[in-house]
Amino acid sequence: KTPVPKDDILGFVDTKPYKERLKSARKKTGLDSSMAVATGTLESIRITAVASEFSFLGASIASAEGEAFLAAAQHAIENNNPLVVFTAGGGMRMQEGMISLNQMPRTVLAVNELKKKKIPYIVVLTDPTAGGITASYAMLGDLHLAEPGATVAFAGKRVIEGTVKEALPLNFQTSEYLRDKGQVDLVVERKDIPKTLETLLSILLKKNSDISAEENETSENTQQ
Repeated sequence: KTPVPKDDILGFVDTKPYKERLKSARKKTGLDSSMAVATGTLESIRITAVASEFSFLGASIASAEGEAFLAAAQHAIENNNPLVVFTAGGGMRMQEGMISLNQMPRTVLAVNELKKKKIPYIVVLTDPTAGGITASYAMLGDLHLAEPGATVAFAGKRVIEGTVKEALPLNFQTSEYLRDKGQVDLVVERKDIPKTLETLLSILLKKNSDISAEENETSENTQQ
């Protein structure tokens, strides 16, 4: 259970009150927010995981999602677990205005804490991952996996074409395009993701263990 801030601090109303949208999304998905946090094992590797539910207001990010992400990062740090995040969504939630935008630096700071502790942080990009999600925690992984054909973007293709005044490649902003340009490490079918994660985490954790051993040996030699 992750923290859930007070609903609708701004009293936002568009075609319907924001509180009604939240109530409907919770009833539809059974979740308190668009992010679900869980722990489990991949073979013998214990992990903390975050997954976004697109059916919950397009998996947009607001204060509750920010709290969920921070809770997951804190759990990963306290238990020395790798953090694996499955991204989705169109970005920040307009109904929470600046509050939602504040979740971008908050999630970045959480990722920085993971990196300080040398805890692996792997991102799996699913369709679609866009807007402020891409501009924050989604592109800060030690490794980036993506599902085939997933759209990964900041602004929409038509917006960019209108800005640069030229046509963009047909596969622009797809996971395969980003892989070819060096922004995604692997494009992996969903059925193969668990085994791929297990292999990658085994390598990362062994590497971190070797680094720690070298640091300890250096420290002991210095003390002598």
